[in-house]
Amino acid sequence: MIRVLIVEDEPFIAEAHREFLHRVGGFEVVAAVGTAQQAMRAVRSAAEADAPVDLVLLDLGLPDARGVDLASALSGIGPDPDIIAITAQRDLATVRNAISRGVLLYLLKPFTFAAFREKIEQYLRYRDALGSGADAVSQREVDRAVAALRTTDTRSTAAKGAAPDTLDAVGRAVRDSESGMTASEVAVALGSSRVTAWRYLERLADDDTVERITEYGNTGRPQVRYRWRSRT
Repeated sequence: MIRVLIVEDEPFIAEAHREFLHRVGGFEVVAAVGTAQQAMRAVRSAAEADAPVDLVLLDLGLPDARGVDLASALSGIGPDPDIIAITAQRDLATVRNAISRGVLLYLLKPFTFAAFREKIEQYLRYRDALGSGADAVSQREVDRAVAALRTTDTRSTAAKGAAPDTLDAVGRAVRDSESGMTASEVAVALGSSRVTAWRYLERLADDDTVERITEYGNTGRPQVRYRWRSRT
């Protein structure tokens, strides 16, 4: 079993990671944490217990530190875990920075199970190509490991898994609401999971059909409300 640490400050997204890993199979989630400080403690504790974390699923937008800085810090804990960034940060400067800090693969939110599975399967091919030895057998073995990280199935990572009827239903729900809706409110209205509602809302936001409005309350984490964009 590959031991995984989930670093994600949105509980429902962390739960989606856990569910998707279970569907792929072969992974054990050792913990799910929401801050960089908690992540460092979890990785150190696992290493001290002689049960090190193999893989970190890392959100780059953490409340207490930049995810890229956490990636660098994790490399100082032996044995350092592999890292897959799963984030909404899509500017190329951040992508380059993350790769330079040791991130192996980069998955953009929102994502489908197919896209998530493709990244995990790439990672598994990479691990398989490297083998368990300390040294590479040949240049070919090194090339095969690197190629596993650079080869992807565009059919899986394209906009798949989006049912047009569901997308339309989510769009209508937001359009008909004067004040906009959160993912939780859309989930209740449609009878879907919060993760599903969030994924479709993010797709609509990326298409500039709805706008994201971050609301800060007196307590707890801020929430995102999605409001229909008027075209008048």
